[in-house]
Amino acid sequence: MLIEGLSMALVFAVLVIITLFMGVKIVPQGSKHVVQRLGKYHRTLGPGLKFIIPYIDTVPYKVTTKDIVLDIPSQEVITLDNAVIIANAVAYMNIISPEKAVYGVDNYNIAIQNLVQTSLRSIIGEMNLDQALSNRDQIKAKLKGAISDDIADWGITMKTVEIQDINPSQTMQMAMEEQAAAERQRRATVTRADGEKAAAILEAEGRLEASRRDAEAKVVLAEASQAAIEKVTMAIQGNELPVVYLIGEKYVDAIKDMAVSENSKTVLLPGDIPAAVRGILGGMGR
Repeated sequence: MLIEGLSMALVFAVLVIITLFMGVKIVPQGSKHVVQRLGKYHRTLGPGLKFIIPYIDTVPYKVTTKDIVLDIPSQEVITLDNAVIIANAVAYMNIISPEKAVYGVDNYNIAIQNLVQTSLRSIIGEMNLDQALSNRDQIKAKLKGAISDDIADWGITMKTVEIQDINPSQTMQMAMEEQAAAERQRRATVTRADGEKAAAILEAEGRLEASRRDAEAKVVLAEASQAAIEKVTMAIQGNELPVVYLIGEKYVDAIKDMAVSENSKTVLLPGDIPAAVRGILGGMGR
C-alpha cells in the first residue's frame, strides 16, 4: 500500500510539473506566439515570460517579427513589344499582426511570392523592352504599390522590393547582338560613303580650282606676250636685225636643249641662220 501511495504521489508530482511547464511560455525577442483556446484564437503573446492555461490554451503558431527576406524566383516575362526577358526580385516584409498572417492565408510566404510574380509580369507587360531594361526604379515603385494593399489584409507590411536581375532571354540577346552588329555595319557603311563623297567633292573642287588657275595663268601669259610683242614692234620700227638676233638666240637655245636630251639624235642646222631667219620673216611679210 505504501509503495502504491508513493507511486501515485510520484505520478501526480510529474503531472503537476508537466502542467506547470505547459502553462509557462518564454517568448524570445523577435517572435510572437499565437494562442488558441479550445481551437479558437485567443491572444498573441509578446516577448518575455508568459502564462497560459494548460490543456485549454495552446500555441500552434510561432511567428517572427523580424524583417523577412523573400527571394522571388526568376521568370520569363513578355513585354509590350513581344520581347521575352528574364526577371527576378527580392522582397523585404514584416509581420505586424501575426494572427492575421496565420489565419488570413494558408502560407503567406508562397502567397506573397506568387503575388509579386504576377504583379511583376503585369507591370513589365505594359512596357516595351527598352523601358523595362532602363526603368528599374519605376518597376520597383509600381510593384510595391501593387502588393502593399493586398498583403495589408494579412497583417503584413512590405518594407521594400528590389529588382535583382532583368535581362533579355538568350534568344533576345542573340537577336539584339545581331541587330547591334547590323547597326554598326550600317553606320560604318554610311561613314565610309560620306568620306568617299567628301573626298570626291574635294578632288573635284581641286581640279576646278586648278583649271581656273591654269586659265588665269594662260590669260596672264597671253597678255604678257601681247605686251612684249607690242614693245618689240615699237622698238624695232622696221629694223629687222634685232628681231633676227632674238629669233636666232631662241633657235640656238632650242638646239642646246635637244642636244642634252637622252633621246637626242643627229640634227641638221642651216648654214646661215640669219639668212634663214630673214627668209622666214620675209615670207611672213608677204
